[in-house]
Amino acid sequence: MIENSTGRRLVMVEVTEQRENSPAYDAYVRTMIDRAAAEARDSGWDVNQVSAADIGVDGLLQAARDVDAVVIMGGEDIDPRFYDGERGYEGEGEHFEVADAAQIELVRFAVTRGLPLLGICRGHQVINVALGGTLLQHVDDAGHRNVDLPVEYALVEHPVRLAVSSTLRDRFGSDHIVVQSAHHQVVDRLGLGLQAVGWAHDGHIEAIEHRDLPITGVQWHPEALLAPAGQLRVLLDGLAVQTDALLEIA
Repeated sequence: MIENSTGRRLVMVEVTEQRENSPAYDAYVRTMIDRAAAEARDSGWDVNQVSAADIGVDGLLQAARDVDAVVIMGGEDIDPRFYDGERGYEGEGEHFEVADAAQIELVRFAVTRGLPLLGICRGHQVINVALGGTLLQHVDDAGHRNVDLPVEYALVEHPVRLAVSSTLRDRFGSDHIVVQSAHHQVVDRLGLGLQAVGWAHDGHIEAIEHRDLPITGVQWHPEALLAPAGQLRVLLDGLAVQTDALLEIA
């Protein structure tokens, strides 16, 4: 672990430490999460990696008490009961309700504290659900993920259009970027205070930002091995800028 050189403290939250029924998926998710954590440490963050399913609501809120920023990583679908959805939808897999509840409460905690927050894939959806939004439970796979292939081939490359007035557009320096995605659900009705700032080729929402708070969600995977070089660092550096601004105020 690289010694922290900035004093910034980050909690990086995953769904679960172990998926006994899905070892291949677990290994693949683990690779991406560990890559994100390593990149954060390389850029000066003091990173604490935690599993929401294993420590629950109280444990996760405790882990976030003294941090300066939060990242919620990808994983399984959110249980539909958290956004008034129905079970039995196409493509439904295993749910981790304890993780869902914990991550949702973490987002609300970040809102009350004004903590900078980045959500990646599932994390992006958790932000929306936590603030009262909903999800489209299944979208056409074309252009969003590969199916009927080993999990390591699930990611697909596609363009995303960013709103000209968005913070993400400023960070990336372009209103069109290429990303790696692997999802079958997307943000539908936006949660309180959120705005859509990124869209896929078919118009589905790929990025959100809070109108007043340092909260960003992206549906894609900047931490994927084949993601465009530097994309994850752009998002982590943006999180650092937001964190430093708050630390200076404090």
